[in-house]
Amino acid sequence: MKHYLKSYAQVAFLLLLFASCSHMKPAKLVDVDVLRNNEDQLTQVIIYDVFTPPVASRIYVYSSIASYEAIRFSKEGSVSIAEKLYGFGTMPTPEKGKNYNFTLAATKAFFKVARNVKVFSVDSLTKYEASVYSNYKENLDETTYANSVAFGDSVASVVLARAKTDGYAKSRGKQKYLGSNEPGKWRPTPPDYMDGVEWCWNTMKPLVLDSASQFIPNRPPVYDTKPGSVYYNMMKEVYIINKNLTDEQKLIAKYWDDNPFVLEHSGHMMFGNKKITPGGHWMGIAAQIIEQKKADPVKAAQTFALTSIALFDGFISCWDEKYRSSYVRPGTAINELVDKNWATLLQTPPFPEYPSGHSTITASAATVLTKLYGDNIAFEDSSDFQYIGLKRKFNSFHQAAAECSMSRVYGGIHYVLSVNTGADMGKQVGNLVVSKLLKE
Repeated sequence: MKHYLKSYAQVAFLLLLFASCSHMKPAKLVDVDVLRNNEDQLTQVIIYDVFTPPVASRIYVYSSIASYEAIRFSKEGSVSIAEKLYGFGTMPTPEKGKNYNFTLAATKAFFKVARNVKVFSVDSLTKYEASVYSNYKENLDETTYANSVAFGDSVASVVLARAKTDGYAKSRGKQKYLGSNEPGKWRPTPPDYMDGVEWCWNTMKPLVLDSASQFIPNRPPVYDTKPGSVYYNMMKEVYIINKNLTDEQKLIAKYWDDNPFVLEHSGHMMFGNKKITPGGHWMGIAAQIIEQKKADPVKAAQTFALTSIALFDGFISCWDEKYRSSYVRPGTAINELVDKNWATLLQTPPFPEYPSGHSTITASAATVLTKLYGDNIAFEDSSDFQYIGLKRKFNSFHQAAAECSMSRVYGGIHYVLSVNTGADMGKQVGNLVVSKLLKE
């Protein structure tokens, strides 16, 4: 009889333990992990929806600014970034005497902005958001939860008000840009002959730049088909480099390709291959450095915000010159002047050549990250691993940016002058971000 009573007691205890466990609160989310996961979820949607690189930078920047403006109040002395930028009003502040979870507020602000600036595949965000909000509901009292969500919502509303006036809506519906048949001018390139992407991006309202043309570069060499001319030698240099690429150079070109939508051709078949955008790649690098350096939540949010600002204004600056000079791509000139059968290693992006967009925005982002974390931060970049299965190690942000820049020459889609010019422009944009937003 005692044996049965003992067994019954054990079973009852186990049932009680199971019942109590089933009502245990889920483990609290780690603040920095939430911020990094939020950015990663946004990247997945941007890849799925196939936004152009400039448009992707716009989605990142408004969402990341909103996140920072909500979470900065968790660290005393953190100042507004938005209020130092062009076009923003006074940012909301928490009400005294109320309790908040500022990571929850940042998450609410981040996704409200992301959904409205806009991403299309909002359904793919819903499950993730629901799981995050559910966790906070289980771990916070109702009042704190409600206060936090309301505060995040108010921050997002101010950010979205600025986004509505930045020129994006007006830039939609513009006529197509098909270039020109004039010698030396850009025109759609094979194999898909797509029209010029975001040709009026210079009409976007910058965040730190005084104007899109603030860092206008020197004019590129005059198009000249005469062997020995400055242009001809510059064009021939790309051809010679590409005829003698090492395996390492080919790998570098493919590693930094970051073309969000490559149309692959195989006989009569054609299929699209989606990948991370150039800006998304650097937002991924920022996320890795945040983890590596164990940044606190406010530093993490600041890193995402400032990196995205560098990217956004970098695209505006670069695109302003691209469609001003409307310079011919190497592939077009080489096929006409040197070798009609030559093909670029990478698919030529559908917009004018000068200067290099990758070079501009990577140098801009690298300049900001260097200011935030130091000049000789070694890291292994795995941002693109799930898409192309590659990782690369670098000793600094600028080393990574320089490799990215030259990758465009190895890919056959840029002249050396254009990647160097883009890198110079990017550093100027990055330094402006630093001087305006990171004053000591």
